[in-house]
Amino acid sequence: MLTANSRAGGLTAHVTGSGPSIVFLHSLLADRGSLEPMVPRLAGDFRLVLLDLPGFGGSPAETGGLDGQADRIAEGLRAHCPGEAPLLFGNGYGAFLALATALRHPPAAGALFLAGCGAAFSEEGRAAFRFMAAKSAANGLEAVADTAMRRLFTPKMAALVPDQLAERRASFVATAPAVFVDACGILATLDLKDAARALAVPLFACAGALDEATPPVMAQELAALVPRGTFHLIADCAHVPTLQAPEEVERLMRGFARTLAPGQAADTTPA
Repeated sequence: MLTANSRAGGLTAHVTGSGPSIVFLHSLLADRGSLEPMVPRLAGDFRLVLLDLPGFGGSPAETGGLDGQADRIAEGLRAHCPGEAPLLFGNGYGAFLALATALRHPPAAGALFLAGCGAAFSEEGRAAFRFMAAKSAANGLEAVADTAMRRLFTPKMAALVPDQLAERRASFVATAPAVFVDACGILATLDLKDAARALAVPLFACAGALDEATPPVMAQELAALVPRGTFHLIADCAHVPTLQAPEEVERLMRGFARTLAPGQAADTTPA
């Protein structure tokens, strides 16, 4: 895993590359190591900021609920990308925090590219987070690690990438249980549907066709709710497209970046 080489606004990050900034927020089930396949693909044309979410890596935990998380992310964006409204990428929990940040702090991000996202979970989804929170609070993250990994990888995928699965599992169980429990509580009560209708920036929402953690219908619904939303389904992909379909994420992100106005992480390469 790439070492964090920056600390600003209370958040640690690995920063590399040059050009317009793209800031990456990782999933709750996978630390920023899950984002690293994008570095060699994009660092030649973009400045990449792979943030540690609050409570991960060297970033201190935040206990202020969804608003507190959004405030911390916005502070990190301003500190790591001064004078810039970067393209903000989020996966899973990171996608929900990215959306909440853009809604609460409109100047902080110029556009959103979200993978495995939505505005609210179904009651079945909420129940899953309540179950994982209760079980991990009582018995630690090992008690829910197998469940968490099944939400990241389908069984067929897991059999093909055992080393990657082991790495993701190790990073998951290293998470502080209190951080995980708090995040599950946020996700179990999250409802940004009404607020999303007033999102001030363009949004590209994608989802893996095999994603059971955040089913594709959630991303499709979000794209339809916001004023300037686009939806794309990624075939043969589950919850972590940066690991499972990095070539497709690069293609989609470069295409989206080319549609943005100057200052919104516009692509520097020829069309």
